Amino acid sequence: MEPPPTPLRFGYGTNGFTHHRLDAVLGILADLGYDGVALTLDHIHLDPYADDLSQRLTALARALNRYGLDLTVETGAPYLLDPRGKHLPTLMADPDGWRTDLLQRAVRIAADLGSPTVHLCSGPAPAGLAEAEAFKRLAAGLGTVLETAERYGVALAFEPEPYMFVDTVERCLVLAELLGGHELFGITLDIGHAHCVEERSLLECVRLAAPRLLNVQIEDMRRGIHQHLELGAGEIDFPPVLAALRALGHDGLVSVEIQGGALDAPEVARRSIEFLRAAAA
Repeated sequence: MEPPPTPLRFGYGTNGFTHHRLDAVLGILADLGYDGVALTLDHIHLDPYADDLSQRLTALARALNRYGLDLTVETGAPYLLDPRGKHLPTLMADPDGWRTDLLQRAVRIAADLGSPTVHLCSGPAPAGLAEAEAFKRLAAGLGTVLETAERYGVALAFEPEPYMFVDTVERCLVLAELLGGHELFGITLDIGHAHCVEERSLLECVRLAAPRLLNVQIEDMRRGIHQHLELGAGEIDFPPVLAALRALGHDGLVSVEIQGGALDAPEVARRSIEFLRAAAA
């Protein structure tokens, strides 16, 4: 008899705790029984450009060990690089500039903290840029970042994001082909995003992403409306999706991403873990 699949491991995104200090976030999540944390690099919790970054990383590594939490590093802070332009600049507009530098910093931070992955997304394509050229520029920029990833043994977990240039799993796989099937290029599948924009069913998205699946983000959502909702407040039927992930043997984090709940973050995190445990049972 084959052993049962390994249980899923649940995390929570720090972008849902923007009114808390990072050490407090870790303590709350550990007390609630989360397995890990999805850490968004930003000016709130961990600024990748801070003068005392080395000391902050040392303290954070100790805290993660103290609380027994795994980590994945995320780079989706919308205004970290440009305070007026959401998710700008992109690799398609500035392939050797600020975005490349941020992603390389994120890879080094991930290595220091023991995160196996760095999450990233494409951002919007520059106005008027042909699709083929946008893919070419994006792949070129990712190739540069992958050189750093190779040195540190950290994988890039690319997320399809609604209304960005790369918004579906299929377009992620196009990128993978352009990168020669690089072993350190993988996918972050956001369940809410897939429900929002994909023509395929959620289970088909899971199967399509499976060979390169590294991380999962999870929240509820309504079709065609990019608004992160608490689990159970939207349209998604979660038990079949979680069962599919478990059947695949997914061992990365399944991280809740509900930014709009920051004012009630501890309670939202509590309700989320209770919902996920029940849905996965």
